[in-house]
Amino acid sequence: MSRIALILVCLALASPALAQQRLQVVTTTTDLRSLTEAVGGNRVAVTSLVPPNFDAEEYQPRPQDVLRLKDARLVVRVGLDYDLWLDRLLAQTGRPEIDRGGPAYVDASFAIAALELRGMSVGPGDGHAHGSGNPHYWLDPGNAEIVTGTIVEALARIDPAGASVYEANRAAFVAKLASKLAGWQARLAPLKAFPLVAYHNSWPYFARRFRLDFAGFIETKPGVPPSPSHLAGIIEMMRARGVRFVVREPHEPDRDVAFVASKAGATVVTLAASVGALPNAVDYISLFDANVDALTKASAAR
Repeated sequence: MSRIALILVCLALASPALAQQRLQVVTTTTDLRSLTEAVGGNRVAVTSLVPPNFDAEEYQPRPQDVLRLKDARLVVRVGLDYDLWLDRLLAQTGRPEIDRGGPAYVDASFAIAALELRGMSVGPGDGHAHGSGNPHYWLDPGNAEIVTGTIVEALARIDPAGASVYEANRAAFVAKLASKLAGWQARLAPLKAFPLVAYHNSWPYFARRFRLDFAGFIETKPGVPPSPSHLAGIIEMMRARGVRFVVREPHEPDRDVAFVASKAGATVVTLAASVGALPNAVDYISLFDANVDALTKASAAR
């Protein structure tokens, strides 16, 4: 056997052992998985409970999710009432260390300045729980600096030997994100003059960061389909304000979006609100690349 072949065999035999040595981290979403991987590097193995292109607010946990949590060294959630279904799973594991307040539990919304804070009761037919503030904070790339800082602190707490690696990984990621941000802002600057409409209220953090104007939403409330009268009001507003673009996410129903767009003479733009929702949104940074590309292409075509 040649020396190269011997090295390849040794690497193949070592891979399972290396994988087992990695810290098993479970996140609720693909976005948190991507951010944890950016910080953890090859010291972590990260699993997202919600698959790509699923609505995490409507997610129905599966039996295998409990098994994943039983093996987790760290659990990272979105918080702000976005993934309330996680609490039921955590209760089933019998592991207080990964439950709320435990040393292996991370609420990534910690230190995030939440938007749209208002009291809201949620009952049958009331849709999603946005009462603790709009939970889509990861769609402001500036918030990734806060989230990754929270993740670094948690990883270093359970793996002190890797603390310097986690800090270095985060510094490199934040620097790369900062270098991309200026380009994204420049490309989206021409859209500041054009109001948009979206199906679901996922976009206030994205809009604040890039100075975009979301003038209305097709859903009556988050998670509540529109009534005919609401659709009529949206169309009237779009015509009055000259709305040119209607934003939908890939998992959202197309019928109402296509209807209001056709009646108001607007273009439908499909954006990814999470990693994996579009084929080219494969990680946190490419999520914004994909959305900026979609918006700028739609604007150029008008």
